[in-house]
Amino acid sequence: MKNIFKRLPVITAAAAGLLLFSGIASAHVTVKPAASQPGAWETYTIKIPSEKEIATTKVTLKVPEGVELMQYQPVPDWKVTTEKDGSGKISSITWNATGEGILAGQFQQFNFVAHNPDKEADVAWDAFQYYKDGSIVEWTGDEGSESPHSMTKITTIAGQPVETSGHDHNAGAADHKDHTQQQTGTSSSETAQAGSESSSSNGVQTATLVVSCAALVLSIISLIAALIKKKR
Repeated sequence: MKNIFKRLPVITAAAAGLLLFSGIASAHVTVKPAASQPGAWETYTIKIPSEKEIATTKVTLKVPEGVELMQYQPVPDWKVTTEKDGSGKISSITWNATGEGILAGQFQQFNFVAHNPDKEADVAWDAFQYYKDGSIVEWTGDEGSESPHSMTKITTIAGQPVETSGHDHNAGAADHKDHTQQQTGTSSSETAQAGSESSSSNGVQTATLVVSCAALVLSIISLIAALIKKKR
């Protein structure tokens, strides 16, 4: 038993190291969302964790076939460059660190807007992670491999409209109208509820007043009876 207690710090440290290693080993470069609709203008987020004790200084993302990268969000301490194919469409986007980069135990996220393919498909996001020592991790493998690429399923989601454009004023007006009606309906129900609560509150207050008055009358009667009895 004493030996177990002596070895407890070593066992604890080993277990913590195993958990840390497991957490690092399971960390992958991912692109979210994992599902989107055909023809939609989707805001994607690529998340890059640092799996080594040295900094990640550059990340390159290949744009899948059928996907059009339209815009990217600037991030402090990162320079963004793009490459285009023969048709003028962006084929890859690269984030270069102008500062320290992604240090050990950290992660970084970059947002961009892309136009999805018009038909259902499974798109693969091939990414390349560059470390300060010159090593490169290629996130280009299939699911189940040591360095899998992230996947997004382009599919029609039942019950949800397909956003084919971010500049549909009629749709925007309709959405605003529906939103206004929802707000009006909510306000009406809240007003009715408030009125009901107010009536209930008034009833309680009235009942409390009646009980208080009755108690006061009984107290006065008791006092008078006591005085009469004392005089006799």
